[in-house]
Amino acid sequence: MKGLEGYFRILSGETKPKFMRRMLPREESKKHIEECRLCEIKCRANRKVHPGFCGARDFMEVSSVFLHYWEEDFFVPSLTVFFCGCNFRCVFCQNYTISRRMERCRRVEPKELAEEIERFSGARNINFVGGEPTPYIPFVVESLSFLNVRIPIIWNSNFYMSREAMDILSAFTDVYLSDWKYGNDKCAKRLSGVKNYWEVVRRNHDLAFDDGDLVIRHLVLPNHFSCCTEPILKYIAENYGDKVVVNVMDQYRPEYRAFRYPEISRHPTEREILAARQLADDLGLNWIG
Repeated sequence: MKGLEGYFRILSGETKPKFMRRMLPREESKKHIEECRLCEIKCRANRKVHPGFCGARDFMEVSSVFLHYWEEDFFVPSLTVFFCGCNFRCVFCQNYTISRRMERCRRVEPKELAEEIERFSGARNINFVGGEPTPYIPFVVESLSFLNVRIPIIWNSNFYMSREAMDILSAFTDVYLSDWKYGNDKCAKRLSGVKNYWEVVRRNHDLAFDDGDLVIRHLVLPNHFSCCTEPILKYIAENYGDKVVVNVMDQYRPEYRAFRYPEISRHPTEREILAARQLADDLGLNWIG
């Protein structure tokens, strides 16, 4: 499929995944456990002493590891590793029991995770997700050093990583799978509690586009076409063209605290979904949905 040439070369055996071809930055990533700057919040927490803003500590916490059959068709079955905690505070989070740590998480050592992954068969990729996987980069790097499975690595993220984190990710990420939520800082601050969203996420998409395969998910929010959907899709068209895959998603439903925010307290209408997909079509994007 166009935009995923590297991914399919790995699946065909033509080439190896990055983590088998490059030196893993183990020491560089470990530095962030004592002064964490892995996301743009840059709380600088010494996670050996107290949790970071996201709740991550100096060990890995996993909610679940399983074969996922509800991802994009070209990814399934996807071996998903769901990490606990998140650096966002999305009022409509659909995984809020994981991101807000309302469910019990399991402490897993890096070698143990690698062994658990190797026990699965039939997966087309390893999909690190959450919550948000970024706080766990040091442990993912360590886990990959024990892994002996020739399989693509997907980084499934809100894309609020720091530049330091992006440098580390480039050593092992074959496919960047982003969740590009907002087309401006105001919506991001109000609905997810983060600052400087547009600049950070735009930068990270540019870096990901230059580094590997990129799939961009955009969840269509009700009443957010002009402020979010339109600027996101136009930026993609102007900067990446049809060289990335864009998933225009219609799965939004009001969850968690969404009912406190009138404009997102309902499902998107068919008209709103069709408008988003028509724009993607008019812009010539390589889109699915």
